[in-house]
Amino acid sequence: MELPPRPKLFDFHGVSMTNYFTGNWDNVQNFQARPDDILIATYPKAGTTWVSYILDLLYFGQTAPERQRPIFEKVPFLELLIPLYPPGVEVLDKLTTSPRLIKSHLPVQLLPKSFWEQNCRIVYVARNAKDSAVSYFHFDRMNRTQPEPGVWNNFLQRFMDGKMVFGSWYDHVTGWWEKKQTHSKILYLFYEDMVEDTGREMDRLCSYLGLSPSADEKERVRGGVQFDNMKKNSMANYSTLSIMDFKISPFMRKGRLPHFSPIPLSLSVVPSSPLYVHHLFFAHYSLSLPISHSSGKVGDWKNHFTVAQNEQFDEDYKKKMKNTTLQFHTVV
Repeated sequence: MELPPRPKLFDFHGVSMTNYFTGNWDNVQNFQARPDDILIATYPKAGTTWVSYILDLLYFGQTAPERQRPIFEKVPFLELLIPLYPPGVEVLDKLTTSPRLIKSHLPVQLLPKSFWEQNCRIVYVARNAKDSAVSYFHFDRMNRTQPEPGVWNNFLQRFMDGKMVFGSWYDHVTGWWEKKQTHSKILYLFYEDMVEDTGREMDRLCSYLGLSPSADEKERVRGGVQFDNMKKNSMANYSTLSIMDFKISPFMRKGRLPHFSPIPLSLSVVPSSPLYVHHLFFAHYSLSLPISHSSGKVGDWKNHFTVAQNEQFDEDYKKKMKNTTLQFHTVV
């Protein structure tokens, strides 16, 4: 099976995009939402699959035979148009379940108007910028439908400049945050809160959606969406999707490489500044290809950012986020 070529970024209505998300644009914009549709909106790598799976289990469980399919078929990606797979709009139009669970990474200003006209419920999930950047980097490495990421340092600069598919993280999270202030049907969740207390955030979801699962049902869902369980679940981990190269990086990364483990010979390393971690001194290295540490957790960015990168990022972050009330925490 021939894999699709890696796309190039271009400006699309002021947002960096690729043809894999704009090639079906008229049909996307003319998509007819239904009043009971539930939209899961995120910037890439913010927990979209996690929330999608939670909602799928809450609404449909695993009893119906037609639900024994990969999550990307049960929660179609609205704007997606890639070779070898039907367009997201087409999959959604054929979906017979109610409510339809719909995934989108579109910034708020590009969302099809029918979602607002039908007053659909929208669950937006935001993740802190540093962990988003790290996760996005590894995702781009293994996903053929994404632009070539290059080396980490250059990728991080592009992230700060908003030269990413679906545009600027800063504009995306603040745009949806501002919309939430005037639109009551948006539930704005934080990835970090979900990691800290999944049960509490599930209760918020259920309250927002008017669901009343039993204690046993909630426990079953909570167990099913634990990171280790989802990573092993072929219906949730995207292992059946040919455009993902799991030899490079899994869709759901986990695993820890201790600081004193031998550094792979394939990685070039340059000694950088010393770093104190948990009151212990370690030699910190700047890698041309960052080692994949624990993922699905909060604070993975600490394993990738050099001191200089962190300082530059923080300074840029303060400038770009100074006019919003939106706040994140980067550790739990």
